[in-house]
Amino acid sequence: ALPRSASAEDARVFFISPADGDTVDNPIKVVFGTEGMTVVPAGNDIPHSGHHHLLIDTEMPEFGMPIPKDEHHVHFGDGSTETEITLEPGEHTLQLLLGDHLHIPHDPPLSSARITITVK
Repeated sequence: ALPRSASAEDARVFFISPADGDTVDNPIKVVFGTEGMTVVPAGNDIPHSGHHHLLIDTEMPEFGMPIPKDEHHVHFGDGSTETEITLEPGEHTLQLLLGDHLHIPHDPPLSSARITITVK
């Protein structure tokens, strides 16, 4: 395990859209919300800051290691707070996980609730 950056007390990440249970069309606009932490590009080692990772149809990664980067773990190291994604029709889960300057989850980790959406 690697050292982890501290998260701010009472900080949270969440989806602004879509909402849990939504039925959506492609492309899907996903908007990330953050309170109590500053969103900055990867590589910026600033206290109480990080960048978003979108977890698609997967479980939480190991917290003491960098978040994987693949089709299930989408990185927003540029500091983005929204994106458009395309998913196959059917049911999918989405979850946000904030990572620090090295893509490592904070201590304690800042993740959203896992939501389920249906793509038409």
